[in-house]
Amino acid sequence: MLIGLEAGDARVTAVSVDPNGATLARTTVVGTDLAPAARAAILELRGASGAPATVGVTAFSPEAVAALPAAIGRDGLAVRPGVVSSGGAAAVAEHWVGAASGKRDAVYFGIAEHAIGGVIRNGALLEGSRGRAASVAWLALNPVEREDYRKVGCLEAEVAAAGIVRRLVWRIKAGDRSQVQDAVGDNLGAITVDQVLGAARNGDGVSISVVRDTAKYLGMAAANLVIVADPEVLVLGGIMATAADLLFDAVRAEVTRRLPKPMMDELTIAPAALGADAPAIGAARLAAAAVQ
Repeated sequence: MLIGLEAGDARVTAVSVDPNGATLARTTVVGTDLAPAARAAILELRGASGAPATVGVTAFSPEAVAALPAAIGRDGLAVRPGVVSSGGAAAVAEHWVGAASGKRDAVYFGIAEHAIGGVIRNGALLEGSRGRAASVAWLALNPVEREDYRKVGCLEAEVAAAGIVRRLVWRIKAGDRSQVQDAVGDNLGAITVDQVLGAARNGDGVSISVVRDTAKYLGMAAANLVIVADPEVLVLGGIMATAADLLFDAVRAEVTRRLPKPMMDELTIAPAALGADAPAIGAARLAAAAVQ
């Protein structure tokens, strides 16, 4: 059995996959103490029989959970040492059985709770000297030095879920009126990114403006990744795939506007195929490769 774990900020998502990459089962265990959450997730996937399993771990910040592989070791488990970045693992998964399957060089770029990215070069994950390659959260796209940029990175602050919500809240506080306020009863702290996207679909002018600005940031970031990596395929994940009706074409248009035409003509831009499970699937793939 192959198991991949993605350690989130306050939850663990786990998937079991077969040797061909098909997902057999998945589970999510909520908790800020990630080691027991990971053990519970593995136990659920292995079942009462405690079938032998090979386990890989991924996280947005590998350094923050570096001790997790050792902490979840148990009889019958072969745990891949080290933690790979969520973006890198998602790139591995999409290259294995997703939108970049069969390609030699690919870039994955996803936006959800965090901004993540990964690069596949000659069929293998490009990790960098310290495992931080394609840490797209820190892409600098605004010359203004805001405090949140220094804490979490420019791209993360602008277009990860919390950043999108924050920009809508700033517009509301500046005097713009949005449908989202009515949905939350003016409790601005309760706004979610899904509400912003839903209001944009429903014609809310403020939300539409925020989404347009989001697409511009995403397109700039994606173009930078393509220029650096020169991939055959750029895979757009997270809300760029799940809210493709709002973002995919807009991001593609921004990438097209910023890239040299010959480079754009030879680039495939595709929505991610594996959804939110991609990092965990990629972790399972990397674990399998480590024990072969």
